[in-house]
Order: sequence, then C-alpha cells, then structure tokens
Amino acid sequence: MTAPAPGWLLEPEVGLCPCGCIGKRRKGSFVAKTLAGASGVLRQAIFSEDVAAGRGLLQRLDPRVKLVTMVGLLVVVALVHSLPLLVGAYLATVALAVASGLSLGFFIKRVWLFIPIFTGIVVLPATLSVVTPGDILLPLWHWHGHTQGVTEQGLHGAGLIVARVATSISLVVLLTLTTPWVRLLAALRALGVPKIFVLIIGMAYRYLFLLLDAVDDMYTARKARTLTAEAGKRRVAEGRRFVAAGAGTLFGKAHQLSEEVHQAMTARGYSGNARTLSGFRLGAADAVWSVAVTALAVALLVADLKVGR
Repeated sequence: MTAPAPGWLLEPEVGLCPCGCIGKRRKGSFVAKTLAGASGVLRQAIFSEDVAAGRGLLQRLDPRVKLVTMVGLLVVVALVHSLPLLVGAYLATVALAVASGLSLGFFIKRVWLFIPIFTGIVVLPATLSVVTPGDILLPLWHWHGHTQGVTEQGLHGAGLIVARVATSISLVVLLTLTTPWVRLLAALRALGVPKIFVLIIGMAYRYLFLLLDAVDDMYTARKARTLTAEAGKRRVAEGRRFVAAGAGTLFGKAHQLSEEVHQAMTARGYSGNARTLSGFRLGAADAVWSVAVTALAVALLVADLKVGR
C-alpha cells in the first residue's frame, strides 16, 4: 500500500508558515492566468454541449424554428421603446431559461457579466443634464447658476438601452446554449445562409479550441523545463520574451494546422454543409411555439404603440 502524498505537495502556493505571516507569496503569472481563462472557455463549451443535449423546453424544438423565432424576437425587442415591456421581455427569457433546465445563476452571470454592465457604463454620461436635459432627480453641481445632475429622462433612456441589450443577449444565449453547435450550423444552411459563411463559422469554432490546446501545450512544456524561478525584472523580461516567441510559433502552427484541418475535413467528405446524425423534423411543439412567439411579438408591438400614445 503506497503512502498518500504530503499536503505541502498538493498545495498550489506554499508559504513559509501556515498563516503566511513569514516570507512573501509570489504573484501568479499573467500567462498562467490567461491559460486558466482559456481552460474556462473550454469548460463552458463542454457544459454548453451538455445543456444542449438535455430535454428542456427549448431543446425539444426544431433548430430552424428556434433560429427564426429568436431572430424575430430580436427584431421586436429592437423596436420596443417601453422600459416596462422590455423588463417583462427579459423576465420572460429568464423563465425560458428555467424551463429549459439552465442554471439560473449561470444564465444571469453569463448575460450580465460583460456586455450589459459595459453598456451601462457607456450610457452613464447620458443620464446627466448636460447630455440629456430634463427633470433633475439628483443634483450634483451648479453651472452658471443652473443646477446640473442626473435627470429623469436620462435615467429612462439609459435604462431602456441596458434593458434592450440585456434582453437581446439573453435571447442569443438561450439559442446557443440550447442548440448543439452542429445542428445550429445545419439550421443556418437549411435557411439559405451562404455556404462560405457557414464554413467560416464552423472552422473558427473548431480552430479556437485547437489553438487553445496548442498554447496550453507550449506553456506546459516551458514549465516542465524550468528548474528555478526568475525573480524581479528578469522574470518579467523572460515572460515577455516567452509571449513574443510563443506568438510567433503559434502563428506558424496556426498556418500549418489550418492546412491539416482543411485536408482532414475534405478527406471525410466535408463540402461546406453541416451534417447531423438525425434530420430535422417539425412537430406539434414547434407549431405551438411558433404561434406563441408570434402572439407575444404582436402583443409587445401593440402594447408599445399604446404606451407611446
């Protein structure tokens, strides 16, 4: 019976004492953090495939019907100018995510983590009276005897943009998470999207993971050949040289890999059309979904017109 590995060997960063009060811990390498982020992308992609293979509400729909209805909802969301209606549409996407078996926390973080928050920061100046005049709700300063601050009209406009962006991203996330990638490409091709467009998307999707794997192998090989760690400026300089050399090497590998991938796909009969093991088939659920989405779109547009009056 072999002895278990000691605890200090399993720790990612070892201090000179358990509390860390003696000595200095080294900061993590930016290269390692970048690769950790790349691994996170791979994990999310694998998780997305597992979710798409589930038996939720949206997973049961035909990809063509799902694609057309989601695009139609995106157009409707872009035309709606009522903030309460957009908030209601966003809550409807959250309900769809729950009905499709998606983790609510994962869905909300995926939607709000980057683009809507960034959009809110961008439109933040539009809430000020110097950009959007109106009724001041929060006075901030005075300029030539006039009070300046956050206006009601500015807040409404900013909230409208953020809600529209959040709802649109939620629809796109629902489509991509509940549809296997190959079936989504096949649906695009079945709806008349040009073959070269589908080919580029499919190659880019597969190529991304191949490049991430190549970068991870390069970094692992470098770490395996490193016996001692550089300190201070020398460590930073070595890191920069590795990144520069790695970028050049990766460019050469990318060119060679592209030829190999294309030849392998062509040898297996790939002609630009995405093929799936099971064909597309319309069912009763697709008809009910189409009618429900059409009714919802008409209701949103009519309600928006009445609110506008």
